[in-house]
Parts: sequence; C-alpha cells; structure tokens
Amino acid sequence: MRMALSLAARGLGNVWPNPAVGCVIEQEGRVLGRGWTQPGGRPHAERMALDQAGDAARGATAHVTLEPCAHHGKTPPCADALKAAGVARVNIAIGDPDPRVAGRGIAGLRAAGIAVATGIMAEEAHRQQRGFLTRVLLGRPMVTLKLASSLDGRIATAGGESQWITGPEARRRVHALRLSHDAVLVGGGTARDDDPLLTVRGLGEVAQPVRVVASALLDLPPEGALAASARQVPLWLCHGPRADKARIKAFTDRGAVCVAVPETGGRLELAGLMRALGARGLTRVFCEGGGQFAGSLLRAGLVDELHGFGAGIAIGAEGRPALGELGLERLSDAPRFRLRRLEQVGGDVHATWERPDGLRSK
Repeated sequence: MRMALSLAARGLGNVWPNPAVGCVIEQEGRVLGRGWTQPGGRPHAERMALDQAGDAARGATAHVTLEPCAHHGKTPPCADALKAAGVARVNIAIGDPDPRVAGRGIAGLRAAGIAVATGIMAEEAHRQQRGFLTRVLLGRPMVTLKLASSLDGRIATAGGESQWITGPEARRRVHALRLSHDAVLVGGGTARDDDPLLTVRGLGEVAQPVRVVASALLDLPPEGALAASARQVPLWLCHGPRADKARIKAFTDRGAVCVAVPETGGRLELAGLMRALGARGLTRVFCEGGGQFAGSLLRAGLVDELHGFGAGIAIGAEGRPALGELGLERLSDAPRFRLRRLEQVGGDVHATWERPDGLRSK
C-alpha cells in the first residue's frame, strides 16, 4: 500500500475531477503490475496495473488507495475489471464517498468471492485524497494557503518590495506545490500589483495548473502577463455581478474563462467562489494571494492546509503583514492548525500545517 500511495501522488494536480489513485498487483511479494491515474483521469490506476500484470493477475492481490469505482463513466468500472482479471484479494486504503460508488465497489468484489480488506494506511490515504473528499462531501476543492514571510511576519516592506524574502530553494518548493494542485489562485490586488504569470517554472515540461484570479469588478490589466498567456495556459477569472460586460467580453476574447460568483458586502463571496470552482471539477486549489486575501480565506474558515515559509530576515512593524484583519475578539476564536511537518529548505524554514478536523470518507 505504501508503494500504491507513492504512485498515486504522481497524479496529484493533473487528474481532476477524478481522484489520484494508485494500484499495485502482487503475489507472494513479487510486483506484477503498477498503475496510477493518468493525466486527465484516464486510464484509471487499476486498469493500468492490470494491463501490466496480464494473466499473472489471476490469484494475485491488488492494493488500491481508494475503493475501486463501480459505475460506468467514460471507462468501465474498475471493480468489474478486477473481478474479470481473477484477483483473489483486494486491499483498499479508504472507501469512496461518491454516491455512484459509496461501498458498491467493495460489495461487488465480495459478492464475486474476492477477499477484501479496508482501512490499510487509511490516515495517509485520507490526507492524500483530501481534495477529492472535500469536493465530493462539501462541494468545494481543498484549499491550500501559502505564506512566505520574514521572522516578524511581514511579506514586504512598507513600499511593497518583496523580491526576495525567501531563497531560491524555498521558491522552487513553491513551484513544486503549485504542480501538485489543480489550480493556483490569487486575488485581484495581487494580479494588479505584481502582474504574476502564476505558472510552474524550473521543473521541466509539465502540465500547468489552471490560473484563477478572484476580482469582483474584473478590474485587471488587459495587457498583463495573465491575459497575454490565456491561450497557452488556462486562465479563469472569477467576478461578481457588477463586473462590466465589455471587460468580460474582452477577457473572453483573449482566451480566458470568466466565472460569475455571488457578492456580499461589495466583495466576492468566498464560499460561493469555492463552490463554483468545485462545480467545475477542481479538487485542489493553491492560494498565493496577498495578506488581505489570505486573511479573508482564514476568516471564512476555508483553509484546509497551510504552508508557511519563514526567512531569517526582519522587516519591522512598518512592513506589510502576512495576514489582513481576522476580526478576532477572543483568542479562542482564532483559526488553529496542527503541525504536520517542519523542515529546513535552503536557508529558510518550511512548516506544513493542517486543519485538525480533516474529512473522512465513509
């Protein structure tokens, strides 16, 4: 199962709306076939592993990180493929809460006389599948927030200078994190002030994540780096009902996808924004907005995982804070996260935090 989880990780960021699944078929410790969900979501991990194993799969054991699908979509059910291959046993990390599956895959395997075990390395699998589970159960993608700050929690000087607070090794890590997500999200302020490209760079030829900008009025630079590259790398612009129709058409003509989102108090409703992204199939969104946008996400309770990069530099109280106002009156109301990993990356520190109330499938 550990090998299957490692294989599944290869699909993170490029298989949405499908889950990134891994499968290993073995007999008496000898690996007969390996598979993971391929780009675009097909073929599935089980099909890939079975094709490698061939006739040797008969009587073997399949280790799968998520319950095999039991419904006909663009491909036949993986549970049926395992039955047809004649495997004797299927070990499953966690169940699939998708209503089209939800125990039917396991039940079908058992009805065919195949021994099934579940809950193997379940905690690791839940963490890996958090994006898919969040989309299925909550209707929105998993939200990962990235913060890169000085020792005193600043992301820029008072004048806005921020390149570079962290070193090249930390920046390369950020690009790897982008790659493991379906989309990169920033607020309109960041898009206007920094004119970012938001692509994955320095990691070779890779499938680029969708670039998403949240801007209520769609008041973004029409000749900026994002708009100029909209036909090469997907660009989704999330706007409110007050956005000028001529602006919407101008960006659409340049290749961007414009997505209408409800507003509240003159700002985009962030929960509605995330539901809109989930409805379009996104399961994992990496947020790199400024302090105000980051604070808004935390205030809305939408951050599932937080990656904090700390640099050994002090900027002072006049610098721009990493987070905008959270509106807290009591410490007990502060968002709290559980430390999962702490490591040195070059001359910086990378801390990975997660919400302690992680989703669990049935």
